[in-house]
Amino acid sequence: MENKKNLFDKTELKTIPLSLRESKSSIENIVVNPNSKLYPASDDRIEHIAEQIISARKKNKPVILTYGAHLIKNGLGLVLRKMIEENIVTHLATNGAGSIHDWEFAFQGKTEEDVKKAISVGQFGLVEETGKYINLALISGAERGIGYGESICEMIHNEKLILSGIKNDKLERLSIKREDVSLLHPYKHYSVQEASFGKIPLTINPCFGQDIIYTHQLSDGASIGKCAEIDFLKFVDSVSKLENGGVYLSVGSAIMSPMIFEKSLSMARNIAIQKGKTIEDFMIVVNDIQEGKWDWSKGEPPKDNPAYYLRFCKTFNRMGARELHYIQVDNRNFILSLYQSIKNKK
Repeated sequence: MENKKNLFDKTELKTIPLSLRESKSSIENIVVNPNSKLYPASDDRIEHIAEQIISARKKNKPVILTYGAHLIKNGLGLVLRKMIEENIVTHLATNGAGSIHDWEFAFQGKTEEDVKKAISVGQFGLVEETGKYINLALISGAERGIGYGESICEMIHNEKLILSGIKNDKLERLSIKREDVSLLHPYKHYSVQEASFGKIPLTINPCFGQDIIYTHQLSDGASIGKCAEIDFLKFVDSVSKLENGGVYLSVGSAIMSPMIFEKSLSMARNIAIQKGKTIEDFMIVVNDIQEGKWDWSKGEPPKDNPAYYLRFCKTFNRMGARELHYIQVDNRNFILSLYQSIKNKK
């Protein structure tokens, strides 16, 4: 039997209302207009990438965009919403933080706490609403067999938590009624998750312990794990369809994106090879701001070269895609320029 003496007891943790937390980013101050000219293109390859995306969509091939949380904190939500509405992207994927920041923007129009200040008083991540509502959505989603992303997207889009008939011992322990809860999201028209609901998959790839929702008493490992696995299999399904002109975009995700992609591609190729097929005719585009001087078309750098430890370039270079491009630029420049280029070419 498990020895619980060495397990931290969360029951005495004190949370504060989200409205009382000092948030560094307000949606009105950071939102990027999809028609803005403030972030011009700085790489000629963006035009080529735009053409490949248009070609992929004409052939009904997937365009998968995987991104880190800074894309949301940089105010690109409205641009991604346009890319969903205009059938440019077919699948979005992010990490737990990307989902959390998008949800907080939708719920209160602000996000991003002062980590140094909050952690000095033991309050980092310990806000009530974020932990409570996201965990409740995942408990509900797991019970109903839907994924992590869909659970959050549904809550924002419908402005409701479905708890009727949901069975989970934490609901009883914390005296939470099993009835649906109305939950307004006044800023949901800025939310990427809201825009994707019912249109394209938006999958979340969490890492347990990395996100603030795990500090809350309602955090339920079984529910999170079930929802996350559903999302991973959705992601693999999209990757399995990349052959013959699909496009994979990795924006500001140095670890999560390359890690989930390599496992997904391996699984997809395993099945494809059994059927006498292959998955090689697709393009990978990586966008980040880390300096990258190595020419990856020449193969991997030696281990004594710092470029070898640029994980995302090394991993994606091993994937055997038809094309690989690394665009070193602010993600606002990249995403906005790419969207506008595609729009102008259509």
